[in-house]
Parts: sequence; C-alpha cells; structure tokens
Amino acid sequence: MSNFSENIKGLFQFIKSKTFLKQIIFAIVGILVFVFLLQWWLGVTTNHGQKIQVPNLHKMSLADVETKLNELDLEFVIIDSASYNANYPKKSVLEQNPEPGDFVKEKRKIYLTLNPSKYRDVLIPDLNGRTKRQATTHLRSIGFKVGTDVSYVRDIGKDVVRGLKYKGKKIESGMKLPKQTTIDLVLGDGNGN
Repeated sequence: MSNFSENIKGLFQFIKSKTFLKQIIFAIVGILVFVFLLQWWLGVTTNHGQKIQVPNLHKMSLADVETKLNELDLEFVIIDSASYNANYPKKSVLEQNPEPGDFVKEKRKIYLTLNPSKYRDVLIPDLNGRTKRQATTHLRSIGFKVGTDVSYVRDIGKDVVRGLKYKGKKIESGMKLPKQTTIDLVLGDGNGN
C-alpha cells in the first residue's frame, strides 16, 4: 500500500510542478494556433466570403453566355434542349440553374437548357378518306396548323380529304415536317361519279 500512496503523492507533486504547468500551456497554445491556422487555410482554399451573383442568361446566345460567364469566372454545362419556343431565339437559353440572382463561388457550373433551332419533325398521317373536320382536328392535335388555302378535286365525297399540300406542293403520308407547319387540305367537291 505504501508504494501506491507514494505514487499518488508523486503524481500530485508533478501536477503542482512548473514543468507540468508549462506543458499544459504549450498544449493549449499549440491547439489554439492549429485551430487559427486551419480556419485561415480553409477560408483561403474555399474562397469563404466570396460571392458571385449569377447573371440572367435567358434568351442569350451561347457565344454571349460564354463571354459573360468567362468574365465572372463561372462555367456552364448544356444539359438539355427543350421543346422549341418561338418566343426565344434559336439556340438561346430557356432555363438555367442556379437561377439569376443566386450567389455562387468562382468556377461554379451553371446548367443550361437551350431552345432548339426549330420545331421537332412530325410524321404526316394518312388522312385520305377522312372528313375535313376529322382531318383538321387530327392535324392540330399532333402540332400542325391547318391553312385556309383549300383546293378541291372532282370526287364523289364532298369535303372528304383527297390529299395534303405544303407550300403549294403535294405531300404524302409518312413524310416528316416540323411542328407548327401550315398544311393545306385537298378536298373532294362532291360532284364526281
């Protein structure tokens, strides 16, 4: 038991000694310096406090987007092209993420959705033998416009579709034309045999 009590007594004397006190002070100062240096390093490497406001890129061409984002040290990635929107210039920005006005750090990627250069192509259906109303409804439902330049051919069926025209030329079913194209109907006059 006397060995144990001597060890305890020696421990308390060491704790009260100047050597132990110096070691504790060195440890605390070392930890504080380490924490301060770590915070400084993280602030420098992560550009803490730096904010770049994302510009509004809507309706801008890719060349203008590239120039603008290079000035701000930002990058862009084209993720998609949406359905053609006639209110936006061809190959211009329809959507962006992050949104205009958001704050980001340098080298941040801005994700863009572009307007295609034209409407997508749609297959011309076979409407031969359908009524004018049926053909008009069908063409509009798949994205075409129906023109007012209706022509008639001699046929027993009155207002029955006997063909389709695009810019005055006959078109066949199975061809493809861009959505929103105006198609004119060729109808029977009801006077044929």
